[in-house]
Amino acid sequence: MKNRIEITLDSLRQRNRKALSIFITAGYPAIDATPVIVKALEKSGADIIELGIPFSDPLADGPTIQLSSDVAIKNGVTLRTVFETAHRIRNESDIPIILMGYVNPVMAYGVERFMEAASKNGVDGLIVPDIPVEESEEYRTLALKFNLAPIFLAAPTSSDERLQQIDAASEGFVYCVSTTGVTGRDNLLPENVKEYLQRCRNQINNNPLLVGFGISSGEDARTLAPYCDGVIVGSALIKRIQSGRDGNYIPTLCTFVKELREGLDNGA
Repeated sequence: MKNRIEITLDSLRQRNRKALSIFITAGYPAIDATPVIVKALEKSGADIIELGIPFSDPLADGPTIQLSSDVAIKNGVTLRTVFETAHRIRNESDIPIILMGYVNPVMAYGVERFMEAASKNGVDGLIVPDIPVEESEEYRTLALKFNLAPIFLAAPTSSDERLQQIDAASEGFVYCVSTTGVTGRDNLLPENVKEYLQRCRNQINNNPLLVGFGISSGEDARTLAPYCDGVIVGSALIKRIQSGRDGNYIPTLCTFVKELREGLDNGA
C-alpha cells in the first residue's frame, strides 16, 4: 500500500513538478509552535515535512540544527512530544511527515514500539542517518510492517555499488547528500554536484532522488531542479526562525518557502 510520500511524489511527477521537503526541529522554538509553522509552510508550497527528533549528539547536523535541537530539549521535548506533535499536524493536514533522528533514542524507546507509535500518529517515513544500510534489515522490516518508508542517505563518496544497495533498501525516495560534511554549511553548492546527481540517477532506478545539504536559496533550488526530483531544506529555514524579531518569523518563513517553490518551478 502506497503511503503519503509515494502518493505525493507520484502526483508531482505527473504534473512535472519537483518536491519541496522542509526540515524543522520538533519543539523549536517552542513546543506549540511546530504545528503552526507546518501549516504556514504547507500553505506556502512545502510538499513534505521532516520533523527532526531533538538529540544531544546529532552527528550529521551542523551548528544551526544543533542549536535548535538543544533549545527543543530544554523546552522538554521527548519522543512522546514528537509523536504528539505529529498527531496534531496529521489532524489538520495530509502532508507527508517524515521523522528524522538518530538510532540511540529509537533503541532506547524500543524499535518496534517506536515504529508503532510513529505509524499511529500519522508519520509516513523515517530517516535515521546512523543506521548503515548493511545492518538495516530488522529496522527496514519493522518500518514496512507499519507502512513507514525507510529512507537512506547517499553521499558523493558512495560507490556505484553502494548507491544500488541504498536504492534497494529505501522506500519513498533516496536522500542524496549534496556534499560531504554536516548540514548548514555556508559554502556554495559543490562544483561537481550535477555530475554526482547524474551518477545517482544512473544507479538509482527504484526511487525518486531528493537532494539536501547546502540549499539556501531559490536560486540553489532552480540550479538543482533539472537533476533531481526535489530538494530538502532545513538549516536555511531554521536560521530564519533564529533571526526573527520579537518571535515574528512566520512571514519570513512563508516568503522563503515561496522563493524555493518558485525556484523549483522555474528550474524544472
